[in-house]
Amino acid sequence: MQLVDIGANLTHSSFQHDLTAVLDRAAAQGVDQLVVTGASRDGSPQALALAQAHPGRLFATAGVHPHHADEYDADCDALLRELVAAPQVRAVGEAGLDYHRDLSPRPTQQFAFERQLQIALDCGKPLFLHQRDAHDDFMAILRPVRDRLAAVVVHCFTGTREELFDYLDLDCHVGITGWICDERRGTHLREIVGNVPLNRLMIETDSPYLLPRNLKPMPSHRRNEPMFLAHICAEVARDRGESLETTAAGTTATARAFFGL
Repeated sequence: MQLVDIGANLTHSSFQHDLTAVLDRAAAQGVDQLVVTGASRDGSPQALALAQAHPGRLFATAGVHPHHADEYDADCDALLRELVAAPQVRAVGEAGLDYHRDLSPRPTQQFAFERQLQIALDCGKPLFLHQRDAHDDFMAILRPVRDRLAAVVVHCFTGTREELFDYLDLDCHVGITGWICDERRGTHLREIVGNVPLNRLMIETDSPYLLPRNLKPMPSHRRNEPMFLAHICAEVARDRGESLETTAAGTTATARAFFGL
């Protein structure tokens, strides 16, 4: 079984001391390629550096998450344009809107989102997007330019059935994380994940965040890592009524086509 983790925050400080072991454990569970998320002005160059250090195994995105939107200025825009020109950077983002925590003012988030959409329009690379509690504004910004963009994935999807179909109607891909394993918040995802065509479905850990809550045994350190993608894949397969082999092969083929792996 071969898997692709399309969202791993490997620049996080918790991975600094044992990244080689983390990648080895992932490989032992069939995770042979990973996309390292670039989510800030400082983190995006670090994601690219990791991809350059692990050719063919790690790839990167370059963007500014809405939590960091207040970093976005002309210099940041120029930096992202330089980063996305690198062959190891396979998508623009993580970009989007997050009104759940509002760590940056909403107008600032919207500005950063719009600027990164323009970068994607200019470079022709896919988009790696984030949305939480901001669906209407997110759609209002994305919809007018969607037909001029390359592929788009709404990563770490946690929304409603209606939101899911809005994204599918816009020909977006959908990324599913261990959120689906959370009996407190993810039950609705189990009921709707089967509506995503296999050629638009991808899986991810979003590690070190979102450790699947139904892992047994639960790791004592409570850090999520890419090796647990196999567990997420099995849960998604069960909820879709598919064999593990079907879900694994389908999501891997979709990820490789989306990111050009």
